[in-house]
Amino acid sequence: MKLNQEKKQQLCLQYSVKKSAQDTGAPESQIALSTHRIQHLTAHLKSNPKDKAARLGLIKLVSNRKRQLTYLKQEGIERYRNIIASLGLRK
Repeated sequence: MKLNQEKKQQLCLQYSVKKSAQDTGAPESQIALSTHRIQHLTAHLKSNPKDKAARLGLIKLVSNRKRQLTYLKQEGIERYRNIIASLGLRK
């Protein structure tokens, strides 16, 4: 499913520390949104393996999420562990 405004607000409300739908700047919200987009692009690339532009976008998203996770780990290890567990990421 593509990311629309309702889905974005739902993800921000679910993963944000402040529990606000408008808190899209929180690292947890950004990581959750990136993860949703990564899952969407992964499904797209399974059915369209020759889409090189989407593959490049996926690589950029993964590296961006990795930087955000590194930042969150430095800021608060407990918040990092919570987001990893709730999103089911491997670390």
